[in-house]
Amino acid sequence: MTETTDAGSRTYAYLGPEGTFTQMALAAWAPSAGAQHRPCGSVDAALALLRAGEVDGAMVPIENSVEGGVSATLDALASGDPLVVVAEVLVPITFVLAARPGMALADVRAVGTHSHAWAQVRGWMDANLPDATYVPTLSTAAAAAGLVGTAGEQAAYQAAVCAPVAASNHGLEVLAEDIGDNAAAVTRFVLVARPGDLPERTGADKTTLVLFQRDDHAGGLLELLEQFAVRGINMSRLESRPTKASMGSYCFSIDIEGHVLDERVGEALLGLKRVCAEVRFLGSYPAAHGTAVRVTPHTTDEAFGEARTWLHSLRA
Repeated sequence: MTETTDAGSRTYAYLGPEGTFTQMALAAWAPSAGAQHRPCGSVDAALALLRAGEVDGAMVPIENSVEGGVSATLDALASGDPLVVVAEVLVPITFVLAARPGMALADVRAVGTHSHAWAQVRGWMDANLPDATYVPTLSTAAAAAGLVGTAGEQAAYQAAVCAPVAASNHGLEVLAEDIGDNAAAVTRFVLVARPGDLPERTGADKTTLVLFQRDDHAGGLLELLEQFAVRGINMSRLESRPTKASMGSYCFSIDIEGHVLDERVGEALLGLKRVCAEVRFLGSYPAAHGTAVRVTPHTTDEAFGEARTWLHSLRA
């Protein structure tokens, strides 16, 4: 993403409406008061605006510590015009059960929220509202918004699982706090941009890739993973996603430690390019944890440089 001199003129899309954890992630990454935030009803909608050039970046969820990868984001990045990740943000997730003022917990017959949120509060629901019906919504904030105004009169649910800020934004009453089943739950969000300047190498970086096999054969995945293993590259995420081309056709979405400018990562990409039908590079960017990547002595840039010099001397 190429920076402009006027940060206030930049516009960022995010999975809305207002009050989502995604908006919290965007605010944490870009606190500039001048930047415009544009809510979207879905991940696909946010990325479509980015591809069309209507926004400068899009903040979307990509991974949750409880539920794993966010399929909508993984699939949207694996196809369509190329986009790249330029930053990531980790947001601790805290859920509340909110309702219109005057609603009692005992009167809640149905609860609205996003599917990922519901998965993280099932234990609390089973213990406290075992007969409540789950009603899926586009986001946790959309669930809160659906309880107010004229929409609230017709809502298919009486309470929403949402972020505390969403309950506050819509004037809802909190019936229960901290209802998540995992107190350490964290969601990882990524800022996506159109291809441009690479973020600088920091030594604490990640690279995201999508790998497509030439064909399905025994040892095919091992062949891909060996490209990382022999170069001392650690993977922090590996997920398979259907390509939608045919039954049993899958691609692999991968996060590795390191930057494309690192010699070991560059060498791995060369190897992958040889054995894969397609390698989709989704960016190298600073890791949110800021911890330097551990590099063994034989996989440093210097070690690769010395080996290349030795090979050149043989060929000379």
